[in-house]
Amino acid sequence: MVSLKDVAQACGVSVATVSKALNDQTDIGEKTRRMIKEKARQMGYLPNSVARALKTNRSLNLGVLFADEANSGLTHDYFAAVLEGLRREAEEKGYDITFVSSNRKRDGRMSCLEHVRYRGFDGVVIACADFEDPEVKELVDSDVPVVTIDHIFNSRTSILSDNVKGMRDLLHFIHEKGHRRIAYIHGADSSVTRNRLASFHKTAEELGLSIPDEYVLEAAYRDIRAASAATERLLDLPVPPTCILYPDDYACFGAINTIYSRGLSIPDDISVAGYDGIRIGRQMKPRLTTLVQDTDRIGRLAASELIGLIEHPKTSIPGIILVEGSVYPGGTVADLL
Repeated sequence: MVSLKDVAQACGVSVATVSKALNDQTDIGEKTRRMIKEKARQMGYLPNSVARALKTNRSLNLGVLFADEANSGLTHDYFAAVLEGLRREAEEKGYDITFVSSNRKRDGRMSCLEHVRYRGFDGVVIACADFEDPEVKELVDSDVPVVTIDHIFNSRTSILSDNVKGMRDLLHFIHEKGHRRIAYIHGADSSVTRNRLASFHKTAEELGLSIPDEYVLEAAYRDIRAASAATERLLDLPVPPTCILYPDDYACFGAINTIYSRGLSIPDDISVAGYDGIRIGRQMKPRLTTLVQDTDRIGRLAASELIGLIEHPKTSIPGIILVEGSVYPGGTVADLL
């Protein structure tokens, strides 16, 4: 294995200079730093992670708490994309990621916080969880650096997709297409759902739209059956909507099959729009109209903010960071004008 001493001899400098260059210290010249880093790369030098951890009193390992209620795991398209961005950012900054066990403390098993302490994680990203769970609250209330995604805790950094603006932009797009009878099948109660639903009603009011109570239904996120059943109810109304918004793209796919099974055409007979912007929506015909969330940026910000809390605890200020999405026009919303 190539050592610091080997790199120092190859570069004709001291071991201390090599160490400073590889750790980006400022008391050596930029030209020397680049030369040493390039030589180290050519020689295949890898830092000793154990030695680095002992020196910095850190494990260089970030925990990720990810436990969605549907138990969809990494097949959950939105969070899988977020976690990929998180992983890339962490690795670029020299950290690994490991999932935190979400098992309940029973039969001698550890709580989330106990698992975090046992594994020596430097910090934790809570990417998907029941934020009312006592174990999650225990972790958030501890001295472990924590960043949350799509949920706000006091005194913790939160990375949020801008659901208020996202819903407003999507509804404006549909309204500009000439739709006035717009229904919304929203997800189960959560901070994300509450923000989207409030934005839907507020934007509708600003646009002068009248939204009947029967046009607003609930179906759990990623629940194809519930979304399909809600779609049936909307289509059976005496005056059905011309466009239906869904809680997420995945749920929308099931509803689309229900619409086709009734002999209806999309978007000629009924328009639909999803939310998230998962890739498969762009492969279907017509392409799904949706609000694309910037999952890569959300994941990368979660990692970078957590690493900042770990490496600069005295100067890092917890806060709420909003990440904007964008409307993908697709082809499932008809132009009625």
